[in-house]
Amino acid sequence: MATSIWSGPLLLCLPPKDFERTRALPTCRDMLIETRTPRYARLMVAVALSALVSGCQILNPSDVRESGFQPSNNPVTVDNVTRNDKLAEIAKAQHPRILATYGGEYSDPKLERMVAKVVGSLTTVSSNPNQTYRITILNSPNVNAFALPGGYLYVTRGLLALANDSAELAAVISHEMGHVTANHGIQRQQKEAEEVLATKVVTDLLGESPTAKAALIRGKLRLAQFSRNQELEADGIGIKMSGQAGYDPFAAGRFLQSMAAYSDLRAVSGATDASLDFLASHPNAPQRIDLAQRHARQFGAPGIGRRDRDSFLAGIDGLLFGDTPDEGYVRGTTFMHPKLGISFAVPQGFVIDNTAAAVTATGPDNTAIRFDGVAIDAKLPLTDYVKSGWVAGLDPSSVRADTINGNEAAFARASAEGWQFDIVVIRNGAQVYRLLTAAPTASTALDQIARSVSSSFRVMTAAEKAGLKPLRIRVVTVQPGQNMGSLAASMVGVDRKLDLFRVLNALAPGASVSAGDKVKIVTDR
Repeated sequence: MATSIWSGPLLLCLPPKDFERTRALPTCRDMLIETRTPRYARLMVAVALSALVSGCQILNPSDVRESGFQPSNNPVTVDNVTRNDKLAEIAKAQHPRILATYGGEYSDPKLERMVAKVVGSLTTVSSNPNQTYRITILNSPNVNAFALPGGYLYVTRGLLALANDSAELAAVISHEMGHVTANHGIQRQQKEAEEVLATKVVTDLLGESPTAKAALIRGKLRLAQFSRNQELEADGIGIKMSGQAGYDPFAAGRFLQSMAAYSDLRAVSGATDASLDFLASHPNAPQRIDLAQRHARQFGAPGIGRRDRDSFLAGIDGLLFGDTPDEGYVRGTTFMHPKLGISFAVPQGFVIDNTAAAVTATGPDNTAIRFDGVAIDAKLPLTDYVKSGWVAGLDPSSVRADTINGNEAAFARASAEGWQFDIVVIRNGAQVYRLLTAAPTASTALDQIARSVSSSFRVMTAAEKAGLKPLRIRVVTVQPGQNMGSLAASMVGVDRKLDLFRVLNALAPGASVSAGDKVKIVTDR
């Protein structure tokens, strides 16, 4: 059952702190910030403003009687405010799909209160005070934030881990509020529909001619430019909003730089699931950062506005980082899944990317590995399953039965369009796992790599499963004698420690840390 910080409207201007419920006075309007945390993790911040808060009276505690404090007979909630909002209903229908794509909702009351505080500050300066917002923290390590029409806003825990103060978070959320304010979601749907119709007309009339292809390319460029213009417009709206709320307006430019550094780190590390990241849908360029800084300079020189860094860092301390126990953990070149109780390793030089659908690894010379699970009839022999038609280009004569570390297994080879494949299927209890290794036809390393991976598959011991802990963001204070190198070295479970430490803490090359500074590290403690 959902719980909330306040069970009735919170009257912002009343001084007494001993009462959680207040009865709205005739001279004031209500503002409700509601944070709910169900078992499987949800943050919902709903804000409804119907008048300026500055119109409230200030009362003395002595003027207020306890009997006057009653639950509101007509509390302001998201459900009754948006009951007739068609856009909100459309977004509500899409909400479960968003959760399924991004790993569900992430629950942390301390974190939720911090985010709620930022959202509450921004809503007081919104250009549309009647707009309500629902903010959901998504349980995804990807760095992303986005909005749906009707006021549904989303931010991933991965983005919260990358940000360094409340002003940067405010810049992100106000940018997404800008999309809602400007009705960008509806505009984009209309533009996409126009381009789909234009594509059909061009294809019907011109077929596959060069003229047709040129017309289709122009259509895609028009849509890309339209999206870019929307992002730039949302930048302007968001920076103005966060600046008016008192936050550092230069935070937007700083966070754009952090995201660019994060994207570069992913590119070098070989992570391949970038489609769910912010930069996949929010184009980034030095010109955009420069434009963001120009918007910020309208408020004054750098250094103005509040950052609320300590409050933000306190909110994200303990934040889950990287994979969840449900998806398993990557530790260097080893993948371990404590709930499934299995583990395997890839050779040195390969980089593992763990997604909800599968575990993939990329290595030298275009070699790739994929690991996933499948449900099949427990009585079906694995050799028959391999031959059942799901492997394209299968060499039937290569299919053979064997065992791997005591587990029933089947091996096979296949080839197709310049590629060769090694297929291994392993049964462990009621679960069947598939290991596919691919290499170009000319490669001579396929067999060695595939045998190295498949032979490493094993069942974890009870002690191993119990000792495997998730990684978390921990905020630590730099001690005398510590430097970036020693702090980065204290991190566990991650590669390229120094580079990641720099990105997480927005430290440019040549920057240093001093005793007393607060910094983020990644650890399993």
